[in-house]
Amino acid sequence: MREAIFPLVLCLVAWFALDLLEGQRDTARSERDSALFEVEGLREAARIAGERLAERDAIDLQRTQELNDERNQNDGLRRAVDDGLSRLRIKATCSAPKPGDAGASGVADGGSAELTADARSDYFTLRDQLALSKQMILGLQDHVRRVCLR
Repeated sequence: MREAIFPLVLCLVAWFALDLLEGQRDTARSERDSALFEVEGLREAARIAGERLAERDAIDLQRTQELNDERNQNDGLRRAVDDGLSRLRIKATCSAPKPGDAGASGVADGGSAELTADARSDYFTLRDQLALSKQMILGLQDHVRRVCLR
């Protein structure tokens, strides 16, 4: 009888071991599938982040180039004014002198109104700041439209 029980116990132990291994295999498969799903999600997130970064860099490059162009144009205008090739004129009118004013001279020989040297410097500084502000605003609008709202 011992000889019959030993193979039966051996088969029962093998069956339990096999059942335990199958459970572990199923658990490992489930963990593998969930890890693969997570990897796929991370890859998609990385792809989207890469596209957004590339779009951001393209916007930055475009706006920086436009700002540099505007600043170069402004510097050219500044040099032309400094060299006397161009003049900055302001739209102004001179009121006619009143007949009773002492020391009033006529404006018939007066030249056109022009900015002083200090005001010229301020004018070009304001033009640079305006160009910078404009490109910053346009860049932010592009970023919202092309990156954030995607």
